[in-house]
Amino acid sequence: MSLINKMLQDLDARGTPDGRGDAAGIRSVPERERGLPRALVFGGAAGLTAAAIALSWVYLKRPAVPPMLVNVASTPVLAPAPLPVVAPAPVVAAPVAPVVADEPEPVFQAEEVAPAPAKARPAELRRITEKAAEPAAASVVKTPEPAASERIIDGKHVTAQQRVENEYRRALAQLQDGRVSDAMLALQHTLQLDPRHQGARETLVRLLLEAQRPDEAARQLQLSLALDPKQPAQAMMLARLQLDKANGGAAALETLTRSLPYATDNGEYHAFLAGVLQREQRYREASEHYQQALQTAPDNSVWWMGLGIALQADNHPAQARQAFERAKGLQTLSPQLQAFVERKLVQLTAAAAK
Repeated sequence: MSLINKMLQDLDARGTPDGRGDAAGIRSVPERERGLPRALVFGGAAGLTAAAIALSWVYLKRPAVPPMLVNVASTPVLAPAPLPVVAPAPVVAAPVAPVVADEPEPVFQAEEVAPAPAKARPAELRRITEKAAEPAAASVVKTPEPAASERIIDGKHVTAQQRVENEYRRALAQLQDGRVSDAMLALQHTLQLDPRHQGARETLVRLLLEAQRPDEAARQLQLSLALDPKQPAQAMMLARLQLDKANGGAAALETLTRSLPYATDNGEYHAFLAGVLQREQRYREASEHYQQALQTAPDNSVWWMGLGIALQADNHPAQARQAFERAKGLQTLSPQLQAFVERKLVQLTAAAAK
């Protein structure tokens, strides 16, 4: 526009002698103001103000999202139906105070906002939390207390007898691994749990004998027989240990006599008792027990020889000679014992010839 005005002014100057243009003629067009029209500016400002007012009204009228209480002690967390919220996974820990979970605030469209549900939020929240607490109370299961004879090991109820057997097996496993000292301790623990466990007792006695500890072995046998005298094998073991002591014959006889009623059909027991009686010079009783032993094993040449010795010492030479002849005729004696029997037969034959 400035260029056009300048051209018009030049034409006007050339057309009049004094260089002035006619007032009624062509005049210069006043220069228009630069920039946007004021109407457009005012209209835009009014539109923005209206949009801000509308957004403010939407924001203020939107129902507030109540904070969600997450009870870590309960299992599932229920969210309000209109608001799809993913509940965090339950944390297994000691019961603590409820934790308020900060959830991201969802964005709503203007047409989805309804002011009425905002009043029902507190009541609905209480209802949801009460419902969530009820399953937690119902899920408590009371486990029965273990009996006095039971113990819980690795979550399992173990009876007293099972504990004894487990300890005994542990001792045997240690013995197989060559850990004799640990095995002996485990066997002693087994006997503390069950003093009548014969397997543990006999194994411990054998280990003590191998370790050259006969006094401790004898003490273990005495404890066992005091609890239960119906154990002929242990009585014989204890009697042998007692015979190794000076003047131990009387103690051995007492041990064997106490368990004798429980070994009436045991030939080995009768023969062993007969040998102890013969050592104590009680020959008549010794011959009686040798005869009872031979009833269970008539072909035992050693017992026939023992019977001949007892009968000869009890002044029964004829019966002693028959016993020696039977021992020799079986031909199962060792060379030394065979020679001993032959000498006895010679003595008895010579005594009978006189």
